[in-house]
Amino acid sequence: MIEADIRGKPPDERRQIRQACARPLLDDRKRWLRTKLDTLSRKSDTAAAILYALKLWPALLRYYDDGAIEIDNPAAEGCVAIGRRNYLFAGPDSGGERSAAIYSPIGTARLNGVDPEAWLRHVLTHIADHPVTRVDEFLPWNCNPPAGL
Repeated sequence: MIEADIRGKPPDERRQIRQACARPLLDDRKRWLRTKLDTLSRKSDTAAAILYALKLWPALLRYYDDGAIEIDNPAAEGCVAIGRRNYLFAGPDSGGERSAAIYSPIGTARLNGVDPEAWLRHVLTHIADHPVTRVDEFLPWNCNPPAGL
């Protein structure tokens, strides 16, 4: 509910609200995880999951320190869910890996408001003559072809 209330607000305001409202919830959850861990065998799957969550706890806390960070990414998650279903029919593992290799840059272009077809056409047309040390210029958010992108 906290995130729904602050979505679209300026980063500083989001950070202040998260620190006031989300931090106590996160502290309570961490205490609960540690308490629960003390009751479990360290060899159990649940203990492994709790240890994993605690190991990544600092990464979770980054979201409440930075109002520009979203706690979730529904746009990317939607692409992953669609891809997951499609990967079932990609054939062997290498087919799925190849599919993911092409879906990833296409999804990145879309998420950055760039037409994937125009961007790929530009990259494939110009990459052969482009210095490898400047390949970052072809990233969708950096790419600036003359027309059509």
